[in-house]
Amino acid sequence: MLRTVAALTLSVVMVAPAPAGAAEPPPRVPEQVGWGGAVSSVDPDASQIGIDVLRRGGNAVDAAVATAAALGVTDPFSAGIGGGGFFVHYDARTRRVSTLDGRETAPRSATDQLFVENGQPLPFAEAMTSGKSVGVPGTPKTWQQALRKWGTLDLREAMAPAEALARRGFVVDQTFNSQITNNAARFADFTSTRDLYLPGGQAPAVGSTFRNPQLADTYRELARTDLASLYGGAVGRDLVNAVRKPPVVPGSTRNVRAGDMQLSDLTRYQVERRDPTHTRYRGLDVYGMAAPSSGGTTVGEALNILESTDLSKVSDVEYLHRFIESTKLAFADRLRWVGDPAFSRVPTEGLLSQKFADSRACLIKPDAVLPAPQPAADPRNPKACEATAGTSAQREDAERTTHLTTADRWGNVVAYTLTIEAEGGSGIVVPNRGFLLNNELTDFEFVAPAPGVPHPNLPGPGKRPRSSMAPTIVLDHGKVVLAVGSPGGATILTTVTQILTARLDRKASLLDAVAAPRASQRNAATTPAEAAFIAASTTAGLQAIGHKFSQNAEIGAATAVERAKDGRWRAVAEPTRRGGGAARVVKVG
Repeated sequence: MLRTVAALTLSVVMVAPAPAGAAEPPPRVPEQVGWGGAVSSVDPDASQIGIDVLRRGGNAVDAAVATAAALGVTDPFSAGIGGGGFFVHYDARTRRVSTLDGRETAPRSATDQLFVENGQPLPFAEAMTSGKSVGVPGTPKTWQQALRKWGTLDLREAMAPAEALARRGFVVDQTFNSQITNNAARFADFTSTRDLYLPGGQAPAVGSTFRNPQLADTYRELARTDLASLYGGAVGRDLVNAVRKPPVVPGSTRNVRAGDMQLSDLTRYQVERRDPTHTRYRGLDVYGMAAPSSGGTTVGEALNILESTDLSKVSDVEYLHRFIESTKLAFADRLRWVGDPAFSRVPTEGLLSQKFADSRACLIKPDAVLPAPQPAADPRNPKACEATAGTSAQREDAERTTHLTTADRWGNVVAYTLTIEAEGGSGIVVPNRGFLLNNELTDFEFVAPAPGVPHPNLPGPGKRPRSSMAPTIVLDHGKVVLAVGSPGGATILTTVTQILTARLDRKASLLDAVAAPRASQRNAATTPAEAAFIAASTTAGLQAIGHKFSQNAEIGAATAVERAKDGRWRAVAEPTRRGGGAARVVKVG
C-alpha cells in the first residue's frame, strides 16, 4: 500500500531555486514499450507517479486517479479538483467498456439568461473570468467513484503521492512558466491567485522548485473525509464563498461578476454512469463518451462518414481532403443535436447510424470543397445528400484540458480527459485551498444560435454544458487495440479522428500518428492548421481542390496506449507540443 509522507507545516506557496544536488525531474519520453502496464500523460512527474502505483500492484484505475491527482499539482492550469471530466474504462475480465460522466453542473439557480445582460450576451472574456462561469466540480467524485467501482486503492492511498509532490515541489519548466505568464494580468487581479502563482509579481522561474502546501493540505483533507469536506463541508464553503465573493484585489479595475452557487449545489452533485457510445469502423469497435460530451458522437459520425472510402488506398491528398470534410459535416450535426441528455433528447443512435453517415458522405466530392458553414441534417430522418436542419455556425470553445491513458498487467485500460476549461480556468484560486476554479459554464451557448429556436446547449439549472472531450478506446473482438485522447477544446474531436485514421487506415505507427502535423476543420470556411501541416507537400494539392488554411500555433497534446500482439504495452505521448509529454511502461523490453 502507498503511504502518505509526513506533512510539512507550511500554509503558503513556496518557490525556491532547485537545491544543489537535488534529483533531476523525470525525463520527458514520447514512447516506451514493455511489460507490466503503461501510463502516458503530459507531465513526467505525473506519469512516474502512475507507474509507481502499477509497480506496487495497483491497477489501471488506481494509476489513472493517482496520475490525475498529480496533474492537479503540475498541470493546474489545465485540470484539477476544481474541474470535471470524462472517464472511460475497459475491464479485461468482462471485456466491457464503461464510462463515468464527471462533467461540472450549473447551479440550481441558473437560467438560460446566465450570460445575458441588458438583452446582450456578455463578452466571452468577462464571462470567463468571473464567478458566473464556475460549475460545480466533478473531478474529485469521479476519482472516488472510479476507485469504488474498479480500483484496488482507496482515495487516501491514490491521492497520497500527489499530496507528497505538492509538498516537496517540482521543477518549473517552460510550459508551467508560460501558462502563468499568459494569464498574469488576470491572475494578478485575485489575491489568492496572485499570491500562489505570482510571488513577488513574477511567474516562478524556469528551473526553480514550486511547492503548493495549501493544495497538499486540501488533498489530505479531501482524502481524510472521503470528499465530505468538499461536497458539503469546510472546503465546499470556501469554494462557494470564492464563487459568490471573488477575492478581487482592492483597486482592481476588472469587472468580476459574482456567481450564485450554493453549498446545496455541491451536496447534490452526482457523477453519472453512462453507456459508452459505440460504432464499428473497419471491423473494430470504437467506444467513446456519450452526451453531454460530443466526443463519442462526433468522432463516431466522422469515422462512419469515412467508412465508405478505403483510406488505405487513396493518395495523401484525398485522405486529408476526406478527413477534413468528414469533420466539417460532423461538427454541423454536433452543434444542432448534442447537449445534456437530462434536458433534451440527444439522438445518439441516429447520429451514429451508418445510414445517416452515408447520407452525409455522399455530399463529399473528390475534387471540390463543401461550402461552410454546412447546415445540420436530421439523423432521425436521414435523406441522402440533403441537409435539412438549418444553419450550424458556432462559437469556438477554448478548453485547455489534459488527457491521460493507463493500462495494467491484467489488460485493464483507462482513457481519461479532465479539464478546468480555459487555460487557468476562471482565474480564481480558492483562498487557502491552493486550487483553481473552472470556467466550464462558458461551454454553454450564451444565446441560441438561431433566435427563438430552442437549443440543446443553453444554460439551465443543474445542467451540464456540452463538451468536446473525447477519450476513446478501440477493441478488436473484445480485446484492446488502443486508447487515445487529447486536450484542445473543439480541436480534440479532429485530433482524435486524425490519429485514429492515421493509425488504423494509413498504418502510421502510433507515435507518428500522435506526432503528425494537424489540421482541425470545425465547419468553417477556413481550416486552422499547424505550420508543419501548411508547409507539407500535400497542402498544395488540398488548396488546388479549394481548401483554405489559417495557421494555428499548436493543436492538441495527445496521449495513447496500444497493445502489441505479444502482450507488451506501447505508451505514446506528444514529442513536442506543450513541451512534450511523458510515456512510461512498468518494465521496458
